[in-house]
Amino acid sequence: MKALRYALVLSLALFLAACAGPSYTPPSTPPPPTAQASGNSAVLALLDQAKTQAAAGQDASAGATLERALRIEPRNPYLWQELARVRLEQGQYRQAENLAAKSNALAQGDRSLKAANWRIIGQARGKRGDLKGSRAAFEKAEQQ
Repeated sequence: MKALRYALVLSLALFLAACAGPSYTPPSTPPPPTAQASGNSAVLALLDQAKTQAAAGQDASAGATLERALRIEPRNPYLWQELARVRLEQGQYRQAENLAAKSNALAQGDRSLKAANWRIIGQARGKRGDLKGSRAAFEKAEQQ
């Protein structure tokens, strides 16, 4: 009887161990590529201001500053990417994903920018609990 109980417990433990899938840890995100965001001095000043605000933890101010820059240059993929980063930091994961996708749509063959955007999308999906979508985004980042 004791041997049967031991075998049952061991079988149950092995079964549960087999059912547990490996945990997924997304790859660490390298720093964003340094890119020429604009030739417009006002946009560059706003971008610098937003980066300073974000570094100081003033994400709401950084977001507002980037939105001002986007009113000047709405087709600038670097500005959309920076805004996606800020929204990711603010915990607005769905918006971060959408903004990074917008940046990708405007990137026109800039592979490093697109890869960074896919990493943002992967992080946002992971934070929302979409591990399959997160993995797919990180795989797309590696393909860029």
